[in-house]
Amino acid sequence: MEEIYAKFVSQKISKTRWRPVPPGSLQTAETFTTGSWDNEENYVSLWSIGDFGNLDSDGGFEGDPKLLCDIRHHGDVMDLQFFDQERIVAASSTGCVTIFLHHPNNQTLSVNQQWTTAHYHTGPGSPSYSSAPCTGIVCNNPEIVTVGEDGRINLFRADYKEAVRTIDNADSSTLHAVTFLRTPEILTVNSIGQLKIWDFRQQGNEPSQILSLTGDRVPLHCVDRHPNQQHVVATGGQDGMLSIWDVRQGTMPFSLLKAHEAEMWEVHFHPSNPDHLFTCSEDGSLWHWDASTDVPEKSSLFHQGGRTSTFLSHSISNQANVHQSLISSWLTDPAKDRIDITSLLPTRTLSVNSLDVLGPCLVCGTDAEAIYVTRQLFS
Repeated sequence: MEEIYAKFVSQKISKTRWRPVPPGSLQTAETFTTGSWDNEENYVSLWSIGDFGNLDSDGGFEGDPKLLCDIRHHGDVMDLQFFDQERIVAASSTGCVTIFLHHPNNQTLSVNQQWTTAHYHTGPGSPSYSSAPCTGIVCNNPEIVTVGEDGRINLFRADYKEAVRTIDNADSSTLHAVTFLRTPEILTVNSIGQLKIWDFRQQGNEPSQILSLTGDRVPLHCVDRHPNQQHVVATGGQDGMLSIWDVRQGTMPFSLLKAHEAEMWEVHFHPSNPDHLFTCSEDGSLWHWDASTDVPEKSSLFHQGGRTSTFLSHSISNQANVHQSLISSWLTDPAKDRIDITSLLPTRTLSVNSLDVLGPCLVCGTDAEAIYVTRQLFS
């Protein structure tokens, strides 16, 4: 792991995402977006690391991401996703969902489209409503799916003023995050430890499948789907545990991995190297999990600046009957095939709220008003 650069940005960062690289392009990630929260004024910003890490004319490193442009955002940015190369979708604590358009010729952002009352609480017995935070979004052009504290699921299309589909009482608890399993199917996680699969081909308002953590109903905050094996899903929640699920088998997680000391805010499989997984937490840590089988004699110890602590895990279900070669490295018993965990930040910080990985590049945002960037994840 090479140098990770810190950039202080004078605002608490709630979300950060790399702009996708055009399909077939050989270029690496250069541009990312951030959203802020808990500030007097919040912003969606666009940054470039074009000359990142190269020597400048004075012989020093140009380690700083450069701000390309920003735009004010009403409310806290609860989630942020690139819709395509030019458009960014932002979820607000006000219940609003906004598409921002980037104009590269004059480096500005403008509002392209807005659904102002995507999420709201209805008053008892009256048509009045109060806004409910939109907690999660996922994009699959031309579709945008949003979930919220109101337990509502919306399916939007970028060029439609109204929702194409709304599941009003999808959940009686807060929906915290959403991801596509495959085009017509989404998966949501909620505040009572449940995963629910929804199929937009079905007309009803019921999920097609429910999976849940047993015992304590620990709120789940984040979810990501394995990029190649759509049945493999990772979640993280209030207890900091990393859960790996096989949605084809049973209703419980395949394995629970002891991870962070506080809430896990995001989990991401590496999009092109999914044996690698990344998590960040309220406890100020950012971890790289390496489950690739080519690491010889894996140590089960967790390395962080010379400090080691034993790595605990247990596998819940016995998958011995599944042909081993068809299985993801995440669906082997991690106690036998040990996973390397590396802490990526040099020191503990305030909460690490968001991270994103693309190629060799990683970016994360924190409550310490800093963003951290590296271009050399696997060196």
